[in-house]
Amino acid sequence: MRTIPRLRWWIAGLLAASTAINYLDRQNLPVVITEIQKTIPISDAQYSELQFWFLLAYGLMYAAGGRLIDLLGTRAGYALVIVWWSTANTLHGFVTGVTQLSAVRFALGLGEGGGFPGSAKAVSEWFPAHERSFAFGMFNTGSSVGAVIAPPLIAAIVTLLNWRWVFFVSGVAGVLWVLLWLGLYYRPDRHPRITAEEKCYLAKGATSEPSPAFRVRWSKLLTLPPVWGLCTAKFLSDSAWYFFIFWLPKYLADVRHLNIKQIGYYAWIPYAFAGAGSFFGGWLSSYLIRRGWSLDASRKLSLGVSAALMPLSLLITASPLALAIVFFSTAMFAHQFWSTIMQTLAADMFPSSAVGAVSGLIGASGSFGGMLFNLLAGAILTATHSYVPVFLIAGLLHPVSFGLILLIVRKVRILSLFPDPIAKPSAV
Repeated sequence: MRTIPRLRWWIAGLLAASTAINYLDRQNLPVVITEIQKTIPISDAQYSELQFWFLLAYGLMYAAGGRLIDLLGTRAGYALVIVWWSTANTLHGFVTGVTQLSAVRFALGLGEGGGFPGSAKAVSEWFPAHERSFAFGMFNTGSSVGAVIAPPLIAAIVTLLNWRWVFFVSGVAGVLWVLLWLGLYYRPDRHPRITAEEKCYLAKGATSEPSPAFRVRWSKLLTLPPVWGLCTAKFLSDSAWYFFIFWLPKYLADVRHLNIKQIGYYAWIPYAFAGAGSFFGGWLSSYLIRRGWSLDASRKLSLGVSAALMPLSLLITASPLALAIVFFSTAMFAHQFWSTIMQTLAADMFPSSAVGAVSGLIGASGSFGGMLFNLLAGAILTATHSYVPVFLIAGLLHPVSFGLILLIVRKVRILSLFPDPIAKPSAV
């Protein structure tokens, strides 16, 4: 069989495509909601509940999905979750009421929650530490690509067909991706298309770990201070992220008095900057390692830079519209810069057999933080009728998270989990 030079980068590109599909699928509903309302009456309160059900399922599966992929293996586990979420996405096109829409939204969250842990697992298997953050940046950039292309693509489908076809078409895209995944993805040590040079290169950079017969218990993972430090930092920082993506369009309508076309005109800009943040965050940390920086120093400098940029979002409410978009774009850039490194830390600090579980716990913490902060934002806006205090809190969450990482995680290094009492033989 013909080999593929630099195969690991093709796999990183495939992961980026899956993340783009992930974000395209979750953006379908927000973009076509006004069209759906012509067929199915949906109040603002019911719409917020749809977001709640998605985030609840997403957070639960982010944790369970990581463990599932650890147990099934990256190839089969990732294929399973994307088939699940593509099926759930397709079912959106058949709904006739709010209850059905809530059910398929919950199902979509269950599938999509396994996406990022699956990508983290794949990166840990295919990339040495000095390339890992750049690979994370590549697949994380897919989230911004999906969000940027969603509005014009969905509008075109609705214009040519109707809103139901938006879900049918995007659901097929996920199934096609799975076929490519199953044809291309295997572990490096058993891939039929890897070159001898790349196989040797990856073997030299691999982290030694025990036999796959050993698995790490969740109960023990939750006793490790670094796990709590990473989960708490993600809980706080993702709270700001979900506030920005869920509330800024409403802020532009309520406070800046923009109509839907004007909001659509500006909406792609922050997501484009978010994509640049994913890419640049991963590149910077990898570049510093190549220049001789330690893993610990390169990761912490990258986190510190992104955390320092986030307070610029405090200027959004006091700025004219053009500058408000600039500061919002800066916040999106900074968060995705931050998020790329946060996702990399699980692969940096834990053996491959535990990366999926740890990534899942961290990601679930972020989803639950976003759920609770959205409730807090709604309560503050109801009480004060002002976005100023909400932006104030959101702009400071990343610096606080960075301080917690310095205090709790301390040193970024691989943790030796095996063999010891926390290791448990898996069932045969």
